[in-house]
Amino acid sequence: MNTFAAKDSPSNLVELSVSELSGSIKRTMETAFDHVRVRGEISGYRGQHSSGHAYFGLKDDRSRIDAVIWKGTFPRIKFRPEEGMEVIATGKITTFPGSSKYQIVIESLEPAGAGALMALLEERKRRLAAEGLFDQARKRPLPFMPRVIGVVTSPTGAVIRDILHRITDRFPVHVVVWPVKVQGEGSGEEVAAAISGFNALLPDGPIARPDLLIVARGGGSLEDLWSFNDEIVVRAAADSAIPLISAVGHETDWTLIDHAADVRAPTPTGAAEMAVPVKAELEAQLAGLAARLRGSASRHMDQRRQSVRGLVRALPSLDQLLALPRRRFDEAAAGLGRGLERTTVVKRRSLEQATAGLRLDLLTNRVAERRRFVGEQVLRKERCLERHMLRERSRVERADAALSALPARILGHLQRERLRLSSLARHADTAVSNTLARSRAAIVSQDRVLQSLSYKNVLKRGYAVVRDAADKPLTRAAAIAAGQALSIEFADGRVEVAAGEAPDGGFAPPAAQDVVRKKAAPKASPNTQSPGDPPKQGSLF
Repeated sequence: MNTFAAKDSPSNLVELSVSELSGSIKRTMETAFDHVRVRGEISGYRGQHSSGHAYFGLKDDRSRIDAVIWKGTFPRIKFRPEEGMEVIATGKITTFPGSSKYQIVIESLEPAGAGALMALLEERKRRLAAEGLFDQARKRPLPFMPRVIGVVTSPTGAVIRDILHRITDRFPVHVVVWPVKVQGEGSGEEVAAAISGFNALLPDGPIARPDLLIVARGGGSLEDLWSFNDEIVVRAAADSAIPLISAVGHETDWTLIDHAADVRAPTPTGAAEMAVPVKAELEAQLAGLAARLRGSASRHMDQRRQSVRGLVRALPSLDQLLALPRRRFDEAAAGLGRGLERTTVVKRRSLEQATAGLRLDLLTNRVAERRRFVGEQVLRKERCLERHMLRERSRVERADAALSALPARILGHLQRERLRLSSLARHADTAVSNTLARSRAAIVSQDRVLQSLSYKNVLKRGYAVVRDAADKPLTRAAAIAAGQALSIEFADGRVEVAAGEAPDGGFAPPAAQDVVRKKAAPKASPNTQSPGDPPKQGSLF
C-alpha cells in the first residue's frame, strides 16, 4: 500500500509545454551567449539563398555549429565567404525551436588572420595560372595614342579625379567612366560586368568603344582589395579584347587582376601616365623631326642639283641635238612636193590603164557569150529531158504491155508508179522553168550593170567623145593636128568636123565653110533606154 501511495504522489516540478520549454531555452541561450567570437572553417556554403540569407556551418576538427547571415548583414561583409575558408565570426547564439537546433547569427565576419587569406589567394593563383590566364603570350601592347579610354572605378572616390586630372595634363582624350563598387558584397560582379560591357560596345555605336581600359582603386588592406581577387574578375580581365591596365591599390599591393591584365600600374596616376603620352613632348619631338626632315631634304636637293649640273655639262647642246633631225626634215619637206607629183602621175596612169580595160564591146561580147551559153544549156537540158521522158515512156509502155496479164493488184501498183512518174515529169518541167528564169534574171542584171557602165550615160549629161578618122578616141589636145578630120559623138549622134589652128597656137573651132555632116543616130538596141523614158537603173557616175 505504501509503495503505491509513494508513486502516485504529485511532483514538485512545474509542468511546461514544448513551446514554453523551447522559448525558455532560446532566451537562456541568447542571454548567456549574446555576443561571441567563434573561429572555424566554413562548411556547406552555397551562396545566398533566394531570400537573400546565407546558411552554412562552422567546424573544426571535432565539432560543427550551424551559422546564418541575414540579408541585411551581407553588405557589411568585407569579403565573400568561400567553402573551406577559415574565418572568425562575431554574433550571438540562438536556437531554432522548430527543430531543437542552435546556431550562430553572424553579425561580422573576417578571415582568421592574413595567413589564411594568403593561402587561399595562393591556391587560386596557382589554379588560374595553370589554365594559362597569366601567360605573357596573352598580353597585348597598349595603343600609343588612344582616342577613347574606359575607366572602371568608383565615381565618388579620389581615384577618378586623379586619373582625369593626369590625362588632362598630359594629353586630353575622351574618357568614359563605368561606375562600380570597389569593395563589399557584389563589387566583383560589378567590375567583371563593366569590363565585359566595355568589350560589348560597338565601334560605331552611340557610346564610343574604348581603345584602352583602366581598372582602378585606391589602397587598402587585403580584405578591402579582395574583390579584385575574385575569379570572375580575373577571367573577365583575361578575356578582354581591349588592352587593360590594372591600377589597384598602391605599388606594394598585389591582386590577381594584376597578373591577368596586360599591364600593371603601381598607382591609378601611373596608369593615366601609361595610357597617354605627353602632348608637349610629342610636339617637341615632331618639331625636331620636322627640322631634321627639312635639313635632310635641303641637303639631298643640293646633292641632286650638283649631280644634275655635272650631267648637264656632259650633254650636247640643243642645237647639236636638233641639227640632224632638222636637216632630215628639210630634205623630207623638199622631196614631199616631188613625191606628190610622181604619185599623182602614177595613179593617173594606173587609172587610165584600168579604164582602158573597161570597154563596152568587151562587156557586150561577154554578155552575148553568157546568153549563148545559157541558151545552149537550156537546149541541152530540154533535149536530155525529152530523151529521158521518151526512154521512160517506152520502158513503161513495154512494162505495161508485158504486165497486162498480171493480177489487178500488180496493175494497181503500176498505176501508182505511173502517177508518180507523171508527178516527177511535172516537177522536172518546173525545175527547168525555174532554172531558165534564174538564168534570164542573171542576164538582165548583168545587162543593167553593162548599161550603167556605158559611156553613153555620161554623154547624156553634156559630155562628148572626140575620135580621129580611124574612130579611135582622142584624150589629149597635143595629139590633134591642124585640119585633121575629127568625129565628135554626142548623146543624140555624131558630128564630123575639121580641126583649125587658134592664134595662140592652139586649135580653134572650124570655119563656117567647113562641111558639117551629121550622121544618123545609131539604132538603139532593144535594151537601150530612150531619153524620155524614166530611168531603170541609177547611174554609177
